[in-house]
Amino acid sequence: MRSRPASAPLLIVCALGIEHLALRTGDRGGAGGLPVVLRTGMGPRAAERSVAERLAGPGMAEAAVLATGFCAGLAPGMHPGDLVVAEETRDARGTVPCAGTDLLVKELRRAVPGRTVHTGPLTGSDHVVRGPERSALLSTGAIAVDMESAATLRTAVGTGDRPVAAVRVVVDAPEHELVRIGTVRGGISAFRVLRSVLPAFFEWHRSLPLPRR
Repeated sequence: MRSRPASAPLLIVCALGIEHLALRTGDRGGAGGLPVVLRTGMGPRAAERSVAERLAGPGMAEAAVLATGFCAGLAPGMHPGDLVVAEETRDARGTVPCAGTDLLVKELRRAVPGRTVHTGPLTGSDHVVRGPERSALLSTGAIAVDMESAATLRTAVGTGDRPVAAVRVVVDAPEHELVRIGTVRGGISAFRVLRSVLPAFFEWHRSLPLPRR
């Protein structure tokens, strides 16, 4: 199986300015071709619009797409700075399977040693999830929730046959909700982790097979 060439770019998608800053200032060693980092703005509609526009641009027909940024963990025992590798993303409009999850887990553990990496379904929401709603989403089998990953991946596969993945950093968890005192420290931890994950994304991209002709 041949690896993906530099001419098939990697589109890394995030929503927030703080996420974009972390990715822009992170370790780009070993990137090969320069990845495209797209900031969509918050929410699923903004993600759909921005991703569709970017993938319609020149040179993006075979781009791999990886959604990243922060998320809310759903399972007890999760902590700020933990990583979530989605096996699939899901929302009310459907489910999208992710590619190369085992490799991502391996490379993330190498890039951010000591951090816990969780795998499972990542669900989408159109609002910030708090309190009892967290338990309701956990009961569906999802392990984390964010507002853009499901919309990003659904839009990406809707524009062509391409590999997609989602990796999120927990900033908010059942015992560490953002509304509580001390969450600034958790946010700093998550920011530092997000700055460190780019080498894992590049290895994932390199491992992907060439598109079918």
